[in-house]
Amino acid sequence: MRARATALVLLTGAAAGFLAGLFGVGGGLVIVPALMAALGMDQRRAAATSLAAIVLTAAVGSVSYGLRGQVHTLAAASLVAGSLVGAQIGTRLLRRLPAAALPWIFIAFAGFVIVSQQLHAPVREAALVLDAPRGAALVGVGLLAGILSGLVGVGGGAVIVPGLELVVGVGDLMARGTSLLVMIPTAIAGTRSNARHGVVDLRAGLLVGAGAAVAAPAGTAIAALVSPATGSLLFSLFLLAVVANTLRRERVRRRKPRL
Repeated sequence: MRARATALVLLTGAAAGFLAGLFGVGGGLVIVPALMAALGMDQRRAAATSLAAIVLTAAVGSVSYGLRGQVHTLAAASLVAGSLVGAQIGTRLLRRLPAAALPWIFIAFAGFVIVSQQLHAPVREAALVLDAPRGAALVGVGLLAGILSGLVGVGGGAVIVPGLELVVGVGDLMARGTSLLVMIPTAIAGTRSNARHGVVDLRAGLLVGAGAAVAAPAGTAIAALVSPATGSLLFSLFLLAVVANTLRRERVRRRKPRL
């Protein structure tokens, strides 16, 4: 990599880490388009590389939340049970679906998250009641998150966070911290599968992860300062900006003459 590209990748990691801490997501919504722009990756390779970076991003973010007592390990275990299976399904789909379909899956995923954010009023503190039906529902949430993590290159937090809030009614900070913990085994499983098939750039992934590790604690600190409603609004605005940028890139791609 040239120095400029390396610097851009590190800055991408810092932005992703900050967002991981702030919203409880892996940062793939930033990493994927940034890798495509900075390194010229296609969406398939960028998604696989993003998933590798999320291993470090989620690890640092979950530790930051864990030190504040905002991680629920029992709920995380239920989510992991589904997400590990889902990650394998997602990485298989990533290799088999046409590249032209991936941006639209990405857009549909972001749209789903925006809508889900409007289905409930987020709260800061809420007791967790985890019984058998809710545990089974969390396995289903984890399965969906795992599929999307392998397919789209995100950590799945944008599914897990609203899932935790809607299914078991936990507070927003607990949902974010638990979401980041779940991402670690999910991202590792997906990255191992991608590495076996040669579709991941581990060097770029490590660079992004290094930048994220530095910035994630700052995002966690700010998350505790803003209200749940403000945090939800900021996340929705961020996703709208990502969708607009993805649509712009797709329009440019279609206008390019085919060889």
